[in-house]
Amino acid sequence: MKLATIRTIDGARAVRIDEDAAVEIGPGDVGELLSSGAWRDRAHTADGRRHRIDTLDYAPLVLRPEKIICVGLNYRSHIQEMGRDIPKYPTLFAKYYRCLIGARDEIVLPAASVAIDWEAELGVVIGTEVRHASIDQAHHAIAGYTVINDITARDWQYRTPQWLQGKTFEATTPIGPWLVTDIEAGPRKVSCTVDGVTVQLSNTSDLVFPPADLVAYVSTMITLVPGDIIATGTPGGVGHARTPPEYLTGGQRVVTSIEGVGECDNQTRA
Repeated sequence: MKLATIRTIDGARAVRIDEDAAVEIGPGDVGELLSSGAWRDRAHTADGRRHRIDTLDYAPLVLRPEKIICVGLNYRSHIQEMGRDIPKYPTLFAKYYRCLIGARDEIVLPAASVAIDWEAELGVVIGTEVRHASIDQAHHAIAGYTVINDITARDWQYRTPQWLQGKTFEATTPIGPWLVTDIEAGPRKVSCTVDGVTVQLSNTSDLVFPPADLVAYVSTMITLVPGDIIATGTPGGVGHARTPPEYLTGGQRVVTSIEGVGECDNQTRA
C-alpha cells in the first residue's frame, strides 16, 4: 500500500495511491493518519474524494513530524570516501520540519552557502509508539519506507564538530512521494542523478546499521511516535568527496530513487 500527503484546494490531505487515482482517507497528512490508530484498516477501506494521479501536488509526507532523526556515516562506501573508520555506534543528528519539501517541490539553495551537496537516503517512518525496542519490536514499529535527500550545506556543516547547522536549512529536503508499507527494507538500489548524470548508485545492503537496528537504538534514548522519520544515511558519491568537489547550483534537476519505494524529482532554485 502507498500512502501520501497531497495539497488540495481544501488543504493538505492524506491519500491512498491506487493505480488509477489517489483516494482521500480523511486526515490532513500521513502523520495524522498514523497517529489515529488502526491506520492500516482505515487506509485500506477509505473511499473518499478521488484525484487523478497525473494532477497530484505532493506535500511533505509528514507535515510536522515530532522528530526527524538522521544518521551519518552509515554506508561503508561513504565512510571510505570520507576517510573515516567504521563506527561502533550510529552517528546521529536532527532536522526540523521546516526543512522538508514535497517530492516535486523546488530545492531552495540558501544564499548563505556555496557548498550545497546531495545525499540520497532511504527514509523510515514510525507507525507505532515504541520505547526500549527489541529488534523484533523495532521491525513492527516501522510503518514503511520513503525517499529522502539530505541536502547539505557542507560549508556550514563543518563550521563546528556538530553538523546540525549544515543539515536543516529551510525548504531543502525532499521527502516522499509516498510511504510504502508492508515491504522489507532491503536490499534495495539507492541512486541520485543530477541533470541526468548518476552521482550516487549503491544498495542498502551496504548499510552498517539497518533500519530496525536504528529504531531500537534511538528508542533506547527517547520514545518514537507515529510520524517520526529516520533518514538512514547516504552511500558514496557525494559531491563534497570528489576532486575537485562538486556542488549544486540553481536550475539543476535532482532525482533521488529507492528501488521499490519511489522517486523524488526536484529542481534547484538559487
